[in-house]
Amino acid sequence: MSRRVVITGLGAVSSIGANVAEHLASLKAGKVGIGPTRLMDGTQLRVKCFAEAADFNPDAFLEPRQRGLMDRNSELALAAAREAVAQAGDPLDGVAPEKAGVIYGASVGFQSIEDGYHRLNATPPGRPHPFTVPRSMPSSSASQISMAHRVLGPSFSVASACSSASHAIGLSFHMIRSGLLDVALSGGSEAPHTLGFLKAWEALRVLSPDGCRPFSADRNGLVLGEAGGVVVLEELERARGRGAPILAEVVGFGMSADGNDLTAPDGTSTARAMRLALADAGLAPEAIDYVSAHGTGTVLNDKTETAALRTVFGAKLDTMPVSSTKSMHGHCLGAAGALGVIGTVLAMREGFVPPTMGYRVPDPDCALDCVPNAARDHAVGHALVNAFAFGGLNAVLALKAWH
Repeated sequence: MSRRVVITGLGAVSSIGANVAEHLASLKAGKVGIGPTRLMDGTQLRVKCFAEAADFNPDAFLEPRQRGLMDRNSELALAAAREAVAQAGDPLDGVAPEKAGVIYGASVGFQSIEDGYHRLNATPPGRPHPFTVPRSMPSSSASQISMAHRVLGPSFSVASACSSASHAIGLSFHMIRSGLLDVALSGGSEAPHTLGFLKAWEALRVLSPDGCRPFSADRNGLVLGEAGGVVVLEELERARGRGAPILAEVVGFGMSADGNDLTAPDGTSTARAMRLALADAGLAPEAIDYVSAHGTGTVLNDKTETAALRTVFGAKLDTMPVSSTKSMHGHCLGAAGALGVIGTVLAMREGFVPPTMGYRVPDPDCALDCVPNAARDHAVGHALVNAFAFGGLNAVLALKAWH
């Protein structure tokens, strides 16, 4: 059995917006949500450039008792899920318990863990919060979404670092297409801004001190962002039958593993993931109108991704827009793929492609149309959304516009 799968709801929180409407406005305007920290003490950090969801207010929809049971990444997840479900118009109403699921990107509760260590190291030493373990477990956000919306079917987290949300959405797509599920809430969230975790990223020497400039010859690293992104996926006929707003169709999903290096990407493997997504969708490369790039802003990633795109698209790459919204909302790790899908769906519906902000100097190793510094009117009928993770874990989604 092969069924069609559509997106009926979107929810997003990041440094460029507290909801989807704000994200759309920011993507069109090229708003950059990157700057000095406003939410933590950065005096011990060498790098002070982040993408914080500083305007996100969990107290607006969560009681203090509820917040005591969750890490910030789960708060971001619940906000995004709440918005996506509302837009989809109660997609869980009437669904059989075993036919609804939450397939969500895994994310460790870094803030809860760090708070526990602060308590232990205080004078006099204290004890960690009694809910440190359930707040910090990588599946916590999936559990919180399932409890908030009474989802009783398959619900679990997918762990593949920066590809987690894309793997989760792709798995949801396959589960609905095969008949295992009728509806799924899927995506990812991340809240990485703690002193310990940021110092660990500093040790990797991949953080930019002054901004994210994907594909620009003067790029000097990535910027860590926090975000939550959720999409509601449904079987087409069910969505039609209940009069749901159909926003786009998921038509293909490709995965690959580099099997090569823990941090350096492999263009042969990432090209294979794109080709598998196209094959799963039954699309030729010529059918793609836009690619939402992984585009982290590191020298090696952007060069390798461009080479992989050239392998897949050939001469078409010269005229096909390829942009990275990480230049605006930073690299949101486990939420990155969800923001890529949401941004692409908005682009399809609004007839534009988001820009790559901060682009200043052409790079011969990144010879592509990266939509520099300003959004562009452009009809997008089919698109790919790339996500490539440390450890060589790659996930590519193929989307089709809905008219």
